[in-house]
Amino acid sequence: MRGTRSTQTPEAFQMKTKGCFRLLLVELRHSLMEMLPGLIVLQLLYLADCYPNGAPTGACEDMLPRHVGVLPQPSRAPYALPTNMRTYQPGVHVTVTIVGPDYRGVLVTGASTNALGGWMLPPPDTTFLQCSGNAQGAVSHANTNLKGNSSVYTWVAPDTVLSPDYFMATVAQPRTVYWINVRSTTLSSEKLSGIGLATDASAGMADQKPFLLFLICFLLLQSLA
Repeated sequence: MRGTRSTQTPEAFQMKTKGCFRLLLVELRHSLMEMLPGLIVLQLLYLADCYPNGAPTGACEDMLPRHVGVLPQPSRAPYALPTNMRTYQPGVHVTVTIVGPDYRGVLVTGASTNALGGWMLPPPDTTFLQCSGNAQGAVSHANTNLKGNSSVYTWVAPDTVLSPDYFMATVAQPRTVYWINVRSTTLSSEKLSGIGLATDASAGMADQKPFLLFLICFLLLQSLA
């Protein structure tokens, strides 16, 4: 007895193929959903571990720590950058403190990206960072240990004082939460202040010249009378 061969219409074949693809997509989606938490954890670990031993050299340009996918906080920074003096001379030591909550990551430099002067031996858990060719142009974190108000940074003014100076800092706590452009008050140069005083004195003498000439002429006329 000859067996009968089943026939399948093109429409039925397409329906079966679509069913297989749908089943495959469902399985793939289910697998991705199971993997998603692990991927998120890996991403967070990657972000949290960015540059644990100090900011990259490129951070000197814009004070950004280069944390991939993480933006600086838009709110006002809960930190201040007080200094021990308001004026400075060439070679003088200025101490800078980051006052606020404890922090883990830091980048502090003088005169923003100019990296003028240099820093003395950094406090514990921090290290030098080369900026603008200056090997001691900035200080950054050396690890992720907590740092606080007891960390004092000492800056040495450059030998040539050309303009007022100030300090800039980026502070992170932890690395996914950070603030940039934490700025100190401006330190004026005593050398420039002296020049300003001399200029003012010269201007004062110039203002008094007409009066002096009048006085001399008056005295001459009196002597001839």
